[in-house]
Amino acid sequence: MSACKPLVLDVDGTFLSTDLLFETFWGGLHRAPLATLGAVARNIHDRAALKRALAEIAPPRFDLLPLNPELAARVEAARAEGREVVLASASDGQLVERLAAAHGLSAQSFASDGQTNLKGAAKGAALVAAYGERGFDYAGDNVADRAVWERADRALIVGAHPQIASGLRAAGHPVEQISTGWHWRDLARALRPHQWVKNVLLFVPMLAAHDFGVATVLLVLAGMVAFSAAASCIYIVNDLLDLEADRLHPTKCRRPFAAGTVPIKVGMAASLGLALVALGIAAALGAAMLGVVALYMTLSLAYSLRLKRMRWVDIATLAALYTLRVVAGAVASKVDVSVFMLVFVYPVFLTLGAVKRLTELALATTDERLPGRGYGRPDREDLLNVAGLGIVGALLTFFGYSFTEQAHILYPTRWLLWVALVPLAIWLIRMVVLGWQGKQDYDPIVFALRDKLGIGLICFALSLMFYGAGLWQRWFGF
Repeated sequence: MSACKPLVLDVDGTFLSTDLLFETFWGGLHRAPLATLGAVARNIHDRAALKRALAEIAPPRFDLLPLNPELAARVEAARAEGREVVLASASDGQLVERLAAAHGLSAQSFASDGQTNLKGAAKGAALVAAYGERGFDYAGDNVADRAVWERADRALIVGAHPQIASGLRAAGHPVEQISTGWHWRDLARALRPHQWVKNVLLFVPMLAAHDFGVATVLLVLAGMVAFSAAASCIYIVNDLLDLEADRLHPTKCRRPFAAGTVPIKVGMAASLGLALVALGIAAALGAAMLGVVALYMTLSLAYSLRLKRMRWVDIATLAALYTLRVVAGAVASKVDVSVFMLVFVYPVFLTLGAVKRLTELALATTDERLPGRGYGRPDREDLLNVAGLGIVGALLTFFGYSFTEQAHILYPTRWLLWVALVPLAIWLIRMVVLGWQGKQDYDPIVFALRDKLGIGLICFALSLMFYGAGLWQRWFGF
């Protein structure tokens, strides 16, 4: 490469491992959803105007945007040679200029201006006007960049474009191909499959009704698949909304979309596909199940957009989302659910929601409010009080259930229900104590399903309840 020729870089997918249009779109949904959707509706057919509108609503943190490591190394090498490094992008000029400044690149840049979308031939013409025919080297990643490579000297092709590379070589251009791409395993991480374990909550109504038939189990498993797909759909949306907050987090910065290891548009397509799977399976299970899954997804989306940043409202919403899983189990399996059960599980999940925030505050390194949340360390005692009220409410509801007609039918030895309250109380109190001390996972449900002692306490309570129901005698003859 000639030392006197500038190195010109495309931005989206080349210098950056992300796309500024999608960054500003999701940043806008996070900060000002109505304004963002309005900008999209008004400018959907005018790409340059859309980019300018989104850039003004939600400019990203340029120092946090993930760089393509291969191109970053090329930039450093070019600068060491004394070459000018210039950004040329179809992204909005306001963003491109600030990105160049953030990384110490040339003050001269080429980009869309709100009226002209600088892409393909338009970009090539602008660069030739500035540097002359074949007066620059160009790095890009898109098929549209062929019109630029043909007018550059050396072509740096990011990604797999073998036919374009062959054509450029035949035309006498030096070509360098830079491999890049994303892996399915990274997308799988974004789905958070370990979180699917929460959907065992769909089995609660089946257990409470003592209905262990094969047909019931299969219906619940189908419901679990629907909820797993729905949850993964919302996890992706949540990650896209929280790109900036995740990049500031010590561990969440490694999430696929925040780190740029999976393109945002791939995440958007995956989220849409998962939503269709979830709603399709739910519809097959009946209109009621479709309604529950749709409500879960709507409430989850509202939580991601706004509710999770509202103190106390977020805990109440988390408890509602967990409770909806129990409702879904009843709807999918078509077993009768006591109102007492729903009243019982809600305060349990309210307690666990408080435990989640207690854990985050215990593990926080500063006294500032949690990023994207409304809580700080001064709120720990109030959270502890909410957790305590949840425990009392859950245990009183369980005790009240023991006097209902359904309990009389299902549990001939009713006093064992009262004994089962002891391990349940110990388990709930232990969860709160561990959260207060910061000795558990950020997600108490995931922690609970891996905690051997806690699982032992739950199993002991269930054993007492099964014995009181006569199930052990029926199954094993004692």
